Amino acid sequence: MPDFQHNIAKGRGTQWVDEIRQTSGFSNAGYVNSGLIVSLWRRGTDTDDILNNHDDIAAMEAAAQPAELTSGVNANYARKTIVDTTPTVTIDDTNNWVDIDIPDQTWVALGAGGTAITDLSIAFDPDTTAGTDSTLRPWTFHAFAVTPDGSDVTAQIATLGFFRSQ
Repeated sequence: MPDFQHNIAKGRGTQWVDEIRQTSGFSNAGYVNSGLIVSLWRRGTDTDDILNNHDDIAAMEAAAQPAELTSGVNANYARKTIVDTTPTVTIDDTNNWVDIDIPDQTWVALGAGGTAITDLSIAFDPDTTAGTDSTLRPWTFHAFAVTPDGSDVTAQIATLGFFRSQ
């Protein structure tokens, strides 16, 4: 489960996954190419309270402290895109919550000597074919401390999933 959920995403996560999965039966013409974007970050000195106020990934990148990894510094780094039916949704009527899960994410041979990783971010992208960082809505932020050394780096998503809506 995340360390925190960005303020802009509160109450919207389940809807976003439903749009990505296109399973609601509703027309999602505005989100035909939507997906989740998984990225790795070095948070710097920013607290959760500061980070959760950013309304898009561009704002996070423009802030003084948090920094996403880059392929130039951390060889073989690229954001992961999750689309279609990949996210799983479990509606638990007994406990009155919804759990959302995604597969573990692996970055192969993540370059050594680059930026140390402190966190993993999951954001909603309404259009993976034409979206920009200013349209990526940050959803969750997870502690994920790794020092890249050239080996594979795998973000193991919790057994309960990465998000619970209550």
